[in-house]
Amino acid sequence: MNDSRAQGTTPPGARSEPETARWVRGMFGRVARRYDLLNHLLSLNIDRHWRARTVRRLRPILKRPSALVLDICCGTGDLLLALEAEHGGAVLGSDFCHPMLIQAQRKIARRRSRSVLVEADALSLPFPDGSLDLVTAAFGFRNLANYEKGLAEMRRVLKPGGAAAILEFSQPKNPFFAALYRFYSNRALPAIGGLISGDRNAYRYLPESVRRFPSPEGLAAAMRAAGFARVQYERMTGGIVALHVGYQL
Repeated sequence: MNDSRAQGTTPPGARSEPETARWVRGMFGRVARRYDLLNHLLSLNIDRHWRARTVRRLRPILKRPSALVLDICCGTGDLLLALEAEHGGAVLGSDFCHPMLIQAQRKIARRRSRSVLVEADALSLPFPDGSLDLVTAAFGFRNLANYEKGLAEMRRVLKPGGAAAILEFSQPKNPFFAALYRFYSNRALPAIGGLISGDRNAYRYLPESVRRFPSPEGLAAAMRAAGFARVQYERMTGGIVALHVGYQL
């Protein structure tokens, strides 16, 4: 990656990709039951806007007849269901954390969704080469043990003309806003998240994972290096979040 930061997430104590995967899977498993509540609470409900804007950006692909769509690192299924509502048909969702998929399945059942969940690692997806029109990842890509492998796998499963979209946290550029954001992330988020989830370490790791994640420019460069074309990104909410989209030729 053309960025000075990590090539994959670096949780405390993990010394290899398998150890990283086990740590991340366990951490998300412990917070799965409170994950949705904390997402909405800690983002002041703005996370719904970020997902809605992502869906609008991807509308041309979602409206393709018989488009095949996969949401990796789908967690509890919020983006999956938003994509399905726009697409009008079933969407595939994958995650390697079983407790997260249990929460997603409950949500799917409540909403009588037709979407299908698969327990799978984003670094080794169980889909054929060139089989999908769209692959998305919302707030999960930065937790991969190897970002380059993640991008390569997203590109592998896309059809020519298909797109990859990554919605991920970032760092604000405005110095004053960035200082406020750091204070909130480093102080308020671990305290509130730890109190509600019962796992303070998880909510210490999450802001640290954002700090270590490549900049929007760095991720865009990595997507181009992985073979994606027409890579573009847009910042949202003062740069707290960035949406990247790249295409398979």
